[in-house]
Amino acid sequence: MESQKIDIKNSNNSIVGQIHSVETFGALDGPGIRYVVFLQGCFLKCIYCHNPDSWSCEAGTPRTAREVMVDILRYKSFISKGGVTISGGEPLIQPDFCHELIIRGQQNGLHMAIDTSGYSPLSVCKDAVEKADLLLLDIKALDDELCRKITGESNKNALAILDFREKISKPVWIRHVMVPGITLKEELLIDLADYLKKYTCVERVELLPFHKMGEYKWEQMNRDYTLKDTAVPTNKEIQMAYRIFKERGLPIVKKF
Repeated sequence: MESQKIDIKNSNNSIVGQIHSVETFGALDGPGIRYVVFLQGCFLKCIYCHNPDSWSCEAGTPRTAREVMVDILRYKSFISKGGVTISGGEPLIQPDFCHELIIRGQQNGLHMAIDTSGYSPLSVCKDAVEKADLLLLDIKALDDELCRKITGESNKNALAILDFREKISKPVWIRHVMVPGITLKEELLIDLADYLKKYTCVERVELLPFHKMGEYKWEQMNRDYTLKDTAVPTNKEIQMAYRIFKERGLPIVKKF
C-alpha cells in the first residue's frame, strides 16, 4: 500500500496543498451553489474513475490554504447560501490542508463540505472529518472483496468514517455509483440499503448511474479502460434501485 497521505509543508503559517482544479459555480457537490476545490492525488484506482488525471500525487499546483481561501472569498456573494466543497482526487490524503481550509471557511461564515471516498484511516484524517459541516461519502461497495476489485483497496476506512460521523451526529450524504453487472445488482443494493438505514446521520443517498464521460482520459493516458463495453444503466434498472432504497425509508435522491 502507498503512503496514507501526501507530505505537505508549512509556508507563512499556512499549509500547502496540491490543487488539481477549481469550479467556481458548482451545483452538484453539496447544497446550493458551491465553490469546489479539487485536490490532486488519489491512491485508489477505481475502474470507472472519470478523473484518472487526478491520481498522480506529483502533479497539481501548490497553493496555501490561505491563498485558496482568498480566491474563494471573491465568490462569497454567489456561494453564501451554498458553500465550499473540497473534492479530488481524494482530499483526505491531504488532511491537514483540508482541516485548515475548513477552519478558514467557517471563520468566514461558509458551509464547508468534504467529498471523499473514505480511503484514509481516521487516525490520519479525523480532525478534518470531524470539523466538516457535511461529508459526501462515496461507498464504492458494501462487500469488501468487491470494493477491492473496484478500487484496489478495502472499504473498512470508509465505513469507519461513517460510524464516526454517526457518533458525533454530523450529517453525511452517501453516494453510490451503479455499474451494470458490478454494483447494479438487486441483492447488492438491498444489502447496502439495509446497512445504511440504521444511520441517523445519513441525510441523503445519491445513486449515481455509471457513465463514460471520462473514458477519453484513460485513452489519452494510455491506460486500459476495462469498462469500455459496459452499457450505462437502463431506466428500468435505475427505477429498481430507487425503489429498493425508498422502500427502506432512506432519503433517496435521483441523480439522473
